[in-house]
Amino acid sequence: MNILDDLKLQYKLGGIAMRVIYWNIACFLISLVFFYQYSIGQFNFPSWLALSSEPGVFLYKPWTFLTYAFFHDGFFHLLFNMMVLNFSSTLFMTYFTEKQYLGLYILSAIFSGVVFVLSYYFLNFSSSIVGASAAIMAILVATTTYQPLMSVRLLLIGVVKLWHITAVILILDLMQISLGNTGGHISHLAGAFFGFVFVKLLQNGTDLSVIVSRTIDFFVNLFRKSPSTPFKTVHKNYKKPTEKPVSRIVTKDKAQQQIDEILDKISQSGYDCLTKEEKEFLFKAGK
Repeated sequence: MNILDDLKLQYKLGGIAMRVIYWNIACFLISLVFFYQYSIGQFNFPSWLALSSEPGVFLYKPWTFLTYAFFHDGFFHLLFNMMVLNFSSTLFMTYFTEKQYLGLYILSAIFSGVVFVLSYYFLNFSSSIVGASAAIMAILVATTTYQPLMSVRLLLIGVVKLWHITAVILILDLMQISLGNTGGHISHLAGAFFGFVFVKLLQNGTDLSVIVSRTIDFFVNLFRKSPSTPFKTVHKNYKKPTEKPVSRIVTKDKAQQQIDEILDKISQSGYDCLTKEEKEFLFKAGK
């Protein structure tokens, strides 16, 4: 099994959190090819990808309220964000569903983008932003709001509470808001606020993520081909057959049983613990 097959398998088994990380990395690689100016050593994102604070731009390109959250202005920008996203996602998925994860990521990115353009409009500033930081902050703060006293072990530091980590990041954003990248820090804080509100509403019975889920389902069903079977009405007298009891016992075949054992092994010890033969078997089964 080569590296490409290994990555494909991780993409299939990693769930929505791993896929969002892959999407961010893919967008960064695309931007390196098309938007990086090697002569001056910096990115030049077009106005149809980055979110501009100019009303004359974002009003005609409303999709940029989402696309900006998948592109990054540099390798270390991407690396740091993906490390925090992986950390936050692991904790978030302990308590919430994949639909809630995707819904929070998308809605927080949009909300933070709106706060950014409004803030810059009233401050009479003009700029554009890219980066997943706002959505990542939403995921981190949402988890912290739900389980603030969770113990987390950090390298070289030891065991700390989750709220300690989140508080330090928020304080750093507040301290740097006037030093540079003001729009970025404003969007970070907006994302944090949305993550807090998201969990509080969820605890009161309102799940905002259904907005995203229903929108995705609508477009999926819209483009899904419906069977072209003509309607036919048949009238027939019949006697309703006696229903036979259906067994609720499901017998798994040998291959399915082996897949379940491998997935249990991954959930307990991680993907890297699998043998080469187990990886190859799982990859072939996923085709």
